[in-house]
Amino acid sequence: MIANLAIPATLRLVAQTREQRLTAAACVAASEVAVPRPHVAAVRAASADLKEDQQLRARVAHLRKLVAWGEQWQQRLREAAAWHQPGVSEEHAAAFHGARAVAPKVLNDREPEAQDKLLSLTDRDARIGKHGDYYDGYWLDVSLDADSALIGAVEGLPANGDEAANATQLIASEEHVHGNDIASLSVDRSGYRGDGLAELSEAPDGPHLTVSVPPIDWLPPTPELFQPTDFTLTAAGNEWHCPGGATTSTRQRAKRGHGWKFHFRTSQCRPCPLRARGLKPQTPGGHTVLKNDYEAQYRAAPQRAQTPAYQEVRREQPRIERKLAEMIRWHNGRRVRYRGRLRVKIQYVLTVVVVNCKRIVKLLQLPVPPQLA
Repeated sequence: MIANLAIPATLRLVAQTREQRLTAAACVAASEVAVPRPHVAAVRAASADLKEDQQLRARVAHLRKLVAWGEQWQQRLREAAAWHQPGVSEEHAAAFHGARAVAPKVLNDREPEAQDKLLSLTDRDARIGKHGDYYDGYWLDVSLDADSALIGAVEGLPANGDEAANATQLIASEEHVHGNDIASLSVDRSGYRGDGLAELSEAPDGPHLTVSVPPIDWLPPTPELFQPTDFTLTAAGNEWHCPGGATTSTRQRAKRGHGWKFHFRTSQCRPCPLRARGLKPQTPGGHTVLKNDYEAQYRAAPQRAQTPAYQEVRREQPRIERKLAEMIRWHNGRRVRYRGRLRVKIQYVLTVVVVNCKRIVKLLQLPVPPQLA
């Protein structure tokens, strides 16, 4: 879903953040804001003839000073209990707090490894996502009853939102609102994630569903070398035994937190007769093996994909795609009309109500089955 906003250039976004921060602070204490105001004009004049990247660095440096100044000023206000003074309304206080939260976010987005970047101050929830091509906006997540083709729950996520992780909340929402007990779930390949599959099917407080998801054919980058399945893990789960007989308990959590990385020492791997099958030639150091926490889920999904029950469930999967296409084509669902995640959700809840009403009319026109007559 494409957001209803124009994406400003980074230089413009930083300038807007600075002005928003000063304007919000001026509503609370104009005398304090009068101090940094001259510096804004000085920075603008000093960097007017510079290249755009140099202008950006100057404005980012100035915004960092404003953030530090604002935090110091906020601390002084807190110590003086300034929010209880006449003339500081709750609306102005909320605007100031909101501006204080946005400025550090904009600054952190300038870091090279920054994720979840803010696109615009106009719509702070919109993000960059990819569905075929990159786009700016939101992601629509819905659940659909396969028998009636009625939508049971809807959620609007930022375009970079985690659709797989949202499945549990979506199912819980439908069960709570409609009072039903969902037994099975069919999702697309975005749901092929060990943590999501475990939460949906095995978590003690989860929905305990039978999940049908297309497995992803993953090929190891070095099939000629030993794979993690060739190593043996102790029952306690804290030691690896390699095919060459070496043992290690040296480990650390993987970057994404979904497993353990076990490290074998160089002194263990160098004399090993199976070194050629464990490490690439000229590789320094010892072997590193990743033990995923969700290997059981990744093994179970392909096995279930071979069963007749899975094939029957997957034949119904196109129904949700057709329903989404109906919302996009006939109800102008490709573009959002409002800004902010809550307003976007309201728009699509109303759209779902219309789509469901159309479906209910069709269901009422169907002949009654003999067993229900």
